Amino acid sequence: MTPTSPVPQEVSTELERVARRWRELPLDHALARVPAVRALVDDLAAADRPGATVPDLGPAVLLDQLTVLVFDACAAGRGEGLDSRLADLRRTLG
Repeated sequence: MTPTSPVPQEVSTELERVARRWRELPLDHALARVPAVRALVDDLAAADRPGATVPDLGPAVLLDQLTVLVFDACAAGRGEGLDSRLADLRRTLG
């Protein structure tokens, strides 16, 4: 039996688009966009534990952290509107 993901397809699609765009960014451009990604990562982390932040492990790991937090948010029933937030993030990446 294959387990099903709690992440809705539209959220998964947007997350994949963000990840693809992130991988395409030149390093200087990615470094300039780290604060936008961190803001969403920290916001998702704080939804479970107010004031919580995610350790800064650098831009190479940031999208993995986002992926885990998106999964956790959806699993906890907080996935509504996440596709729009991810689409907004993708647009800020350029």
